[in-house]
Amino acid sequence: MPFPGYMQDLSQLIEDKDCLIPVSSSIESKLSSSDLTSSAIATRDSPTTTDLSSSIWDDLLLLNGASSFTAAGDEKARIESEARLTDPFTSGSLEQANNIWDLPGATLSQLIPPSHSNSLSVGQQQLLGLLMETLQDTAPSPTQSPPTTMDPSIEDEITSTATSPPSSKHHPSAMNFQREKSDLHAASPMMLATPSHIPTLQINGVHNPSAAQVSIPPVALFSMPDPNADAPVPASAILKAAQDAGCAPASALNFTPTATALATRTTEDVIADLKRNKQYSFASPEPKRRQGSYANVQTSTTSEQGSSRQVPSEIAKLAIHGPDAEEEGFEHEEEEDDDTLPTSKPRKITERKRKLNAVAEAHMQKRLESLTKEATKSRVQDQQSTRWLVKQAEKREIISNPREYQVELFNRAVEKNIIAVLDTGSGKTLIALLLLRHIFAQELEDRANKMGKRVSFFLVDSVQLVFQQYHVLEANLDQPMDMFCGDMGVDLWNKTIWDKHIEKNMVIVCTAEVLRHSLHHSFISMSQINLLIFDEAHHAKKDHAYARIIKDFYVHHDPACRPKIFGMTASPVDARVDIRKAAFELEAILHSEICTAIDTSLLQFAASSKQEQVAKYDQLRPAQETPLYTQMYERFKTNSVLKKPLAFAYGATKELGSWCADQVWLFCLAEEETKKLQAKTERKYHAKKVAAPLALLEQEKSLIQEAKDIVKAHVFDPPDYNPATTLKASSNISSKVVLLVRYLRERFERPTDDKCIVFVNQRYTARLLANLFMQPNIGTPHLKVGTLVGTRSGEAGDLNQSHRDQVLAMTNFRKGTVNCLFATSVAEEGLDIPDCNLIVRFDLYSTLIQYIQSRGRARHVNSRYIHMYEDGNADHLQIMLEVRKNEKILKTFCQSLPEDRLLMGNDYDMDHFLAKEKSHRVYKTSTGAKLTYKMSLMVLANFVDSLEHSNDTNLQPEYVMTVQNKQFVCEVILPLNSPIRGSVGRLCSTKQVAKCSAAFETCLELVKGKHLDEHLLPTFTKQLPAMRNALLAVDSKKREAYDMKTKPALWSVGGVPDQLFVTVLKLANPEALVRPSQPLVLLTRSRLPQLPSFFLHFGGGRHSSVDWVSLQQPITATPELVAKVNTFTLCIFHDVFSKEYEPDLAKMPYFLAPALSLTSPIDGDVDPTSVVAWDDLQSVVDHEAKWGGNPWDNISWKTEPDEFFKNKFIVDPYDGSRKLWTVGVTPDHVPTGPVPPNSAARKGTRKNNDNIMEYSCSLWAKARARRTFDETQRVVEAELISLRRNLLDEFDTPEEDGPKKCFVILEPLKISPLPTTVVAMAYVFPAIIHRLESYLIALEACDLLNLKISPDLALEACTKDSDNSGDHGSEQINFQRGMGKNYERLEFLGDCFLKMATSISLFGIHPENDEYSYHVDRMLLICNKNLKDNAMKLKLYEYIRSQSFSRRAWYPEGLVLKKGKTATAPNTHKLGDKSIADVCEAMIGAALLTYHETKNMDTAVRAVTELVSSENHEVTCFADYYKLYKKPKYQIAPATEMQRNLAWQLEQKHPYHFNYPRLARSAFTHPSYPYSYEHVPSYQRLEFLGDSLLDMACVNFLFHNFPDKDPQWLTEHKMAMVSNQFLGALCVALGFHTHLLLFNTGFQKQISDYVTDITEARKQAEEDAVRAGKSPQDCNPDYWVSVRQPPKCLPDIVEAYIGAIFVDSEYNYGVAEEFFDRHIKWFFLDMSIYDSFANKHPTTFLTKFLQINMGCADWSVMTREMPNVDGSKPTIVAMVVVHGKVVADAQAESSRYAKVAAAKKAMNLLSGLPLTEFRDTYQCDCKPEDVDGSEDGEGHGTAV
Repeated sequence: MPFPGYMQDLSQLIEDKDCLIPVSSSIESKLSSSDLTSSAIATRDSPTTTDLSSSIWDDLLLLNGASSFTAAGDEKARIESEARLTDPFTSGSLEQANNIWDLPGATLSQLIPPSHSNSLSVGQQQLLGLLMETLQDTAPSPTQSPPTTMDPSIEDEITSTATSPPSSKHHPSAMNFQREKSDLHAASPMMLATPSHIPTLQINGVHNPSAAQVSIPPVALFSMPDPNADAPVPASAILKAAQDAGCAPASALNFTPTATALATRTTEDVIADLKRNKQYSFASPEPKRRQGSYANVQTSTTSEQGSSRQVPSEIAKLAIHGPDAEEEGFEHEEEEDDDTLPTSKPRKITERKRKLNAVAEAHMQKRLESLTKEATKSRVQDQQSTRWLVKQAEKREIISNPREYQVELFNRAVEKNIIAVLDTGSGKTLIALLLLRHIFAQELEDRANKMGKRVSFFLVDSVQLVFQQYHVLEANLDQPMDMFCGDMGVDLWNKTIWDKHIEKNMVIVCTAEVLRHSLHHSFISMSQINLLIFDEAHHAKKDHAYARIIKDFYVHHDPACRPKIFGMTASPVDARVDIRKAAFELEAILHSEICTAIDTSLLQFAASSKQEQVAKYDQLRPAQETPLYTQMYERFKTNSVLKKPLAFAYGATKELGSWCADQVWLFCLAEEETKKLQAKTERKYHAKKVAAPLALLEQEKSLIQEAKDIVKAHVFDPPDYNPATTLKASSNISSKVVLLVRYLRERFERPTDDKCIVFVNQRYTARLLANLFMQPNIGTPHLKVGTLVGTRSGEAGDLNQSHRDQVLAMTNFRKGTVNCLFATSVAEEGLDIPDCNLIVRFDLYSTLIQYIQSRGRARHVNSRYIHMYEDGNADHLQIMLEVRKNEKILKTFCQSLPEDRLLMGNDYDMDHFLAKEKSHRVYKTSTGAKLTYKMSLMVLANFVDSLEHSNDTNLQPEYVMTVQNKQFVCEVILPLNSPIRGSVGRLCSTKQVAKCSAAFETCLELVKGKHLDEHLLPTFTKQLPAMRNALLAVDSKKREAYDMKTKPALWSVGGVPDQLFVTVLKLANPEALVRPSQPLVLLTRSRLPQLPSFFLHFGGGRHSSVDWVSLQQPITATPELVAKVNTFTLCIFHDVFSKEYEPDLAKMPYFLAPALSLTSPIDGDVDPTSVVAWDDLQSVVDHEAKWGGNPWDNISWKTEPDEFFKNKFIVDPYDGSRKLWTVGVTPDHVPTGPVPPNSAARKGTRKNNDNIMEYSCSLWAKARARRTFDETQRVVEAELISLRRNLLDEFDTPEEDGPKKCFVILEPLKISPLPTTVVAMAYVFPAIIHRLESYLIALEACDLLNLKISPDLALEACTKDSDNSGDHGSEQINFQRGMGKNYERLEFLGDCFLKMATSISLFGIHPENDEYSYHVDRMLLICNKNLKDNAMKLKLYEYIRSQSFSRRAWYPEGLVLKKGKTATAPNTHKLGDKSIADVCEAMIGAALLTYHETKNMDTAVRAVTELVSSENHEVTCFADYYKLYKKPKYQIAPATEMQRNLAWQLEQKHPYHFNYPRLARSAFTHPSYPYSYEHVPSYQRLEFLGDSLLDMACVNFLFHNFPDKDPQWLTEHKMAMVSNQFLGALCVALGFHTHLLLFNTGFQKQISDYVTDITEARKQAEEDAVRAGKSPQDCNPDYWVSVRQPPKCLPDIVEAYIGAIFVDSEYNYGVAEEFFDRHIKWFFLDMSIYDSFANKHPTTFLTKFLQINMGCADWSVMTREMPNVDGSKPTIVAMVVVHGKVVADAQAESSRYAKVAAAKKAMNLLSGLPLTEFRDTYQCDCKPEDVDGSEDGEGHGTAV
């Protein structure tokens, strides 16, 4: 037997349903789709037979070669080694090989279904017998006799084994084979002779005694070996039997393959191929069982442990190398030339480099040690399974997920009225949004059931919050809404208006006063409200509108119809009162329960390292009267309207200093404020009950004017501050202000992205401090101040802001135009202010809520919160202590709340609750491992952690708690790539035990599915995906020599033809040749395809296209005709090209004949005989017949008249490069006369210019001496034919210099019989035939891949015209001219289609995969290495055209050259691996483009299947993709009213009607949203699909609208079209963001901020358009470019929506293009506006931050190479080093991506750090000149 497993392979090949053997319906119905191999999938145009799999055929050929090869021991080992490499089954001994499925003495008959036995062809029966004999001959038993009975024990063993064979792609598991105890030898005389008995089969329990009876015809088709011989059947016999049986591959039988050129491979095969040829050979541990589609390999625990033991030592041995010197974009730091550096500091820089290198080496050593430790941990884990797990359970805290708290809080809010007491930024608004969505869903269902309409109210305390919260809701909800406040005249509304708003809207945002007013007038009733949300709920007390709504209307309403209440606050109290009492009062008023978290810090989504600091300033000086104050007080102390400014000005001298105190008058008596003061004076005058004289009013108004004049005349001193000397209070600035000045000056010393808020108590203070910091000696150029104060207008001169001013202030603050706000309490509460990293309490808080709320503004990473207090001020110390004490009291109060009002998350004393629960179960495994309730949490967390995931993802099980009958039920939701989705626990009295119960149930499910082993360890191993361990990239610079086809296979079809097909070759513009010409006829044995025309370039701006017409009907090739055209062809080669070939009709690849001059176009139906110029042909034939033997004796021309010598073609028999056109006889010269001046020069050693006679002769001197010429013959004037240029090259090279005219005699020359018109055309024939051959070879490549592609596109796809084709934007190296278009543009197109095709296929084949697995699987298919490897197997490199036309290498091959220079085309070329892969993608692009007009993608789909060669893409037409897709349950489940409403809303934006609304819901469900709420998966899978569809639509647009743009331009501009920046803007433009279901506070806030910014940008663009006289719709489409990056979820849902409509439309690609045309195309009609578009680079930000913001020059980005343990391509580690300290590091495939990742990490760590802290941490003492001097970037290494 050849080797193990072969019987299964060969038997499958015989029984395969694509072979001649039919499969009965009974059997076929029992085969699942997974049981059929890829070879069973036939294409639409498959013939009726299918051959042996080529891979097995190749193996047989190899074995045949090995069996006939006798060699020494080492050669024998080599053959065996090759055999092992060929087939994966070749492992184990011969005994194992013969034991199929461990069945003793099993024979092939057991492997064949009975329905096949009677339908075998003769040849197949013979092959079957031979295979059975082979198996019998190699049986393990030394002595075999045909048994008639069988030992029952053996029979039992076989039965039990055979019924569950190991999985094999060749054998349907449904087939159960059982040997019968019978001797069939006598059953039929027509049975095969060997083996001596054939058992009957019992398949699926049905006895079939005839199943193994195979009849043999009387005549054997081949000689059967002797059945009694000991020698095994040779492989050659099996080969012949397979051929006779019709089962040989197409390559052996010479017919077209029906499946694919390469055998379809499993994913495991693909991975194995990708891992071959590694540079390193480190052994890595095999996985126990890979997840998903990567592998299904099971190994023993022993081998697992054995492998893993080797890892640490191997890691420790890894050397650290410098990066690849040729890596693109890498900046060498060690190899810079010293002479390029500044000569003034050579030693310093060299020393710096040395230190940096030392730092990098030390850091790399630490990384290696860390890897060693991790590997050791992994080994311990495997060896000490149960012990390790128990230990981990005791020491490891279950990580608290902030989302769990919010899930719990939302569930509480759904159940009952609650007040959420949580810190700012903890997600209260998110819960309100989720609650509104929940209420909307209920309301839509109620409305569908014809119930009355109700509306939700979102109540706020101030007008500015109305606008803010409305915009938050508008950005996150997709239902109609409106906002109202008193300023809108709501007080004057009536019930009719309110009814309209309730009818139209689902939620209304308004001030509480508006709702109270409407309820009071009965414009609206409580029964029309379904939800009341109270923002800043702590205001609900006394007579506040919040309290009045509850007391006056809510309490008196029917409890059954009351709306739900949800309150939000950071603290239940807002004054210095008893916290417990205030909290209970708040609960009573709002009829709600306070709900809070045990540890509110866990609710902070942003990992904040906020630090609180105290800043002490010297005791303040007493208040004093300034001269200006004294003057104003004496004059105006009785004026009531100036009372407040007077009081403040006096007090300010203490708090702020005299300068600020005097400055207050400039504000209060400014023009605008003066008018307000006078108006207030008038109001007071008219408000008096007793009217006073009018003169008194005028007097008081004149006083205000007088005050204004006094201030105007006053000379104000500048603030007394010197940065160098002023450390405490100065003459006119208080110590408090000086401390603030010093701190802010230090913080804003350099450019920075910091944002700061300084909290003050009074508006005056805010304005004065802002003014102070605008003074040149106080502020810094980088400190940009603003104010934020309230909108309520109080006393005159209060300096209030309008709402618009507030919005502008916050917008400027968000954009960075202002980076320091001086704000009153308005910035503490409610307002949406960007995250800050510096909060200064200039005036201390007075209440706990002020402290909590202002502290909540410091949400940025590295934020600081500064408490400023006065030295020795007991009140200040008291309030700071009091807020801390009250915060503890509040926390204690919250923790003391009943259990059902606490958000516990995972932080609880599990043992305490489990002790109360006696009913929980325990599960024990066979090894004694115990699974308890408590242990289940740890086991489950460990299992989830073992699932495959990217490095930046932390997988955790998700627990969703619900309440049923006052008991808790918990649902566990596992990640998408888990083999099971999760489980629901039992009803429990506490939520803690409910959580354990759910985890316990899930663990039982995992054990049942064998996903946990007997030690409760996951059978999935945590490892990087296969794609990360394989060398997926290829080296574009590495070049190796490969064979290259020089001639098409069509030319190699020899023999004397019996018919010839005609192809007419003509110039469309023959005048371009200058000389008259006539077409040629190309005669071939087969009809040429109709090929596209192409241009020839003749210089001087003269061009002509070559038209060829392939005629349909052949010419009958009589021997006479063939001889004539052969003579004509050889004559052209001899006379025109100086090549004399031996006549050989059988070897001539083609023939030439003259064609008639055609004045009108011809078509393919014309009679081929009518186009040949038979007279010209006969003339040449006759001449050759007469003079061909010795043409030089032909002197018949001597008797011809002078007219004969005009327009002849003259050949020099002794100088092949010298050919002439004759002009005519000249009587002015004689042969012995001198050579006329300006004659064409003779070159070479044979030149002799003594006279015209010698000039005409090219003989060598000795030969010349033997020849005499007639000295009386006529002299002919002629023109030298210069050597022609590459006519395919458009580049216009100058003609050769020098004269062409000459005068010759004809005796030493030859007059060619060829007409000059034929010769003129013959001179262009080499370029024509070269291009023709290129077309044919390219078409052969298409045939190799079973593709029908347009010839011009096929050639373009195969054309590589420089060494670096594909390196877009680089200067071409070794450019080959005249090759036409190269593959680059097609590769750009094909690459995109390849991505789309594989994405669609994977989406259908693996519905259970998550997005990450999809990316991994797709990368395995589309990576360059896979394409290159498959191309190598196909020998596709032979068809690549890499050589331009050469006049020396176009000649036909195979003919014997008698005379002339030997010239052959090179048959090898050097190609880079990437070039080969690029050609594969270009082929796909050509297949797509060929059918662009018809929009048929089937050929491109087939191309992908051929080139990826994987089971993950086997379809051959686009329609087959949808057949792979099985609608998931969630898609076809009944939709809710909310889901139908979503589909309806989407249809308003884009006219596509969803057949499955739940599919639409999935497209807008963020991964953070709990599955249990909607029971639809997140958008990730649809986004993966939609991303590739959108890419394809964009690439199609660019490719066809910009046909002249190169791939680099296309790629750069595609980046703009598919960028997150654009798709985020499109998402908002379509309103998609409002439909997103999200459960992430950070994203929700980012979305709101982004929507504000992008909407403002669009509005600005529309206003600009209107000002320019255009409509708003004609605004600049690139308005989105200047807006910051959106949250990634926004572009994701656009792509997911495209994926959803594609799936919903049953894979209609047209819907994706329609979406593009309708919504995207408009933005990109003018692509020039995006020429400068590029993603901002992290390293650019890092450079700016370190050099400009921090003023640091001593930093660098270092890179080092780290080899991988598994021997794959080494990874690059990049380190950001600041002053010798490694701040951050990252590793990636290339230095470019490693640097980008390291720069991002460094920015995350350093961003927001105060300058002083940065300098202290990194000992940075860099001076400005250091930074300026480093502009050359020396040592920074940021170039990417």
